[in-house]
Amino acid sequence: MEQISTIVGAVNGVVWGPLMLVLILGTGAYLMVGLGLMPLRQIGTAFRLLLAGRKDSGEEGEISSFQALMTSLSATIGTGNIAGVATAIALGGPGALFWMWCTALVGMATKYAEAVCAVHYREQDSEGNFSGGPMYYIKNGLGKKWQWLGGCFALFGAIAGFGIGNTVQANSVADAMQGAFGVPIWLSAVVMFVGVGLVILGGVKRIASVAGYLVPIMAITYLSIGVLVLLMNLSALPGVLSLILHSAFNGTAAVGGFAGAGIAAAIRFGVARGVFSNEAGLGSAPIAHAAAKTNSPVRQGMIAMLGTFIDTLLVCSVTGFVILLSGEWQTGESGAALSTAAFESQIPGGHYIVAAGLAVFAFTTMLGWSYYGERCVVYFFGERGVMPFRVAWVLAIPLGAMANLGFIWLLADTLNALMAIPNLIALLLLSPVVFKLTKAGLAGVKAEI
Repeated sequence: MEQISTIVGAVNGVVWGPLMLVLILGTGAYLMVGLGLMPLRQIGTAFRLLLAGRKDSGEEGEISSFQALMTSLSATIGTGNIAGVATAIALGGPGALFWMWCTALVGMATKYAEAVCAVHYREQDSEGNFSGGPMYYIKNGLGKKWQWLGGCFALFGAIAGFGIGNTVQANSVADAMQGAFGVPIWLSAVVMFVGVGLVILGGVKRIASVAGYLVPIMAITYLSIGVLVLLMNLSALPGVLSLILHSAFNGTAAVGGFAGAGIAAAIRFGVARGVFSNEAGLGSAPIAHAAAKTNSPVRQGMIAMLGTFIDTLLVCSVTGFVILLSGEWQTGESGAALSTAAFESQIPGGHYIVAAGLAVFAFTTMLGWSYYGERCVVYFFGERGVMPFRVAWVLAIPLGAMANLGFIWLLADTLNALMAIPNLIALLLLSPVVFKLTKAGLAGVKAEI
């Protein structure tokens, strides 16, 4: 096992190295320029489309456009928004938050392009179920000679889901509930086992229904508490912003328990944790958007890009600001423990807020990623693979809650990067299609509002 860990660690260092970060940021920047900065210029239009998307459009698909976004957000708003942000700051300094923002801004273009391709190239089976995502837009958009690349994505996605979307989340919930409320790990495992099982056995419609209810509540509640902390420290905010910008371009000197970090570390951990949080470029979210009731790839793409905005520019920023305002980032703590200490220092009972937020975020992540993994399995085995996958998914939850997941974290992180490579290649090759569809469909979409 030690040898395997060493090998996976070496691969992780390569796939999350400078070339990957350049590929992620470069693809997003290229798409943003090719779209004429449309994702930034049309944020207001996108939010209006999202509100309109709560109603059943009557178009082809299985879930509403709003539910598709909530399903994708259920998978992205998770431990990355609490533990991931803290890890980025602990390893890369305050400047890492700036690079997370940069990743999110260009990531909006990436997420837009992913959803456009997902809807444009999706497939429907004889039972009316829709399947889409990178494996399908690679197969249907790039032709047979590239089909192996789609298979690679589906394979990496199916396996990675059991790590980042299942066992890691279950472990985080069990730890948080035991630490804050004294709940035995076995009890958390049983509750998650039953809760997730009841939802995912109902398929994407039940997942979307639960996500459409839980995600807005949990996001608004967490943001409200975070904003309250910011308002309590309003006079200190300019200093924190200055610290973030200075650290992003000059590095951060060692202070307190913080070991110091150079510019390269700020960029690396900011980009890597940003992608881990909002998943722009990984190719996971378009799997959910492919099930939306819509005949307009452009409309769904505009709604999809809000996922990155909400996840990183809102939720992650609030976590980051609270950590920096508290000064706890200088203690040497990292991960969820750092976020917990930061909230606790600002609000009495803050550790309960973080624990509860982490539990709900992680629970919904298990729901969203179950659908992603399921569609990856369907790509290989058709609908007959659905029930065995769902059973395996539910059985993995208690194992994850009670196991030591150091290696699983490493493996899942590596597989996430391996998912991104075929997806980003496909987006670059299909970018002319994205630009053409956008040019033809944007005016019509805006006219609908």
